[in-house]
Amino acid sequence: MKKFIIEKEFWDLFPNAKIGIIVCHGIDNTVKDENKYLEMIASSEKEALKHLTNEDFSSNEVIKVWREAFQKFKTKKGARASIEALLKRISNGNHLGAINPLVDIYNSISLRYGLPCGGEDIDKFAGDIRLTKALGNEDFVTLGTNESALPYEGEIVYKDEEGAICRCWNWREAVRTMLTEDTKNAFLCIELVDEKRLADLENALNDLVKLVQENLGGEFSTSILDINNNSACLL
Repeated sequence: MKKFIIEKEFWDLFPNAKIGIIVCHGIDNTVKDENKYLEMIASSEKEALKHLTNEDFSSNEVIKVWREAFQKFKTKKGARASIEALLKRISNGNHLGAINPLVDIYNSISLRYGLPCGGEDIDKFAGDIRLTKALGNEDFVTLGTNESALPYEGEIVYKDEEGAICRCWNWREAVRTMLTEDTKNAFLCIELVDEKRLADLENALNDLVKLVQENLGGEFSTSILDINNNSACLL
């Protein structure tokens, strides 16, 4: 039985963090109406501007909390949280394109709530998946390259028995486990470091489940993990 486990090394750095997860089974992630998802993303892009009320981009709270979080562990130079990357594009007047339904849906939720969202194909995991500190020897090949770029020792990563799945917590994911149109079973997560926004995390999780179920079908289980509840079954 595959599990998602958040290890002590993570909680030592982020004792108040919360990770909302959705385990999806039997979804249909094929593209049937790309325009529908482009419209969904466009609507979320407009809504995302509410997170950028300060003209100084880095002073906006949703950016600030993640920059502070990334200072607590070794990161690749220039690595930023996924939500910062999305909001930076929006603030520069650039639009997100459609990738596949599941990615488009979680990107729209990420923008709407100003929280990092991600997803992976459960069937491509090698054993359990862990959120922890890297040893520094984990294989990692990201989109656009054929070379492995090992994480730093002590870097926060998602990983399984074959290597890192996502580097610098939520900065960049591996090709090996990425969501595709062929994905039937998926692991989705929404990450929170600002404990004052627990209600936003709960609402984002509920909206994400609703959108996936309405558009892709399947069966779902959800949970919010914390320091006292640090694991969940995936299969």
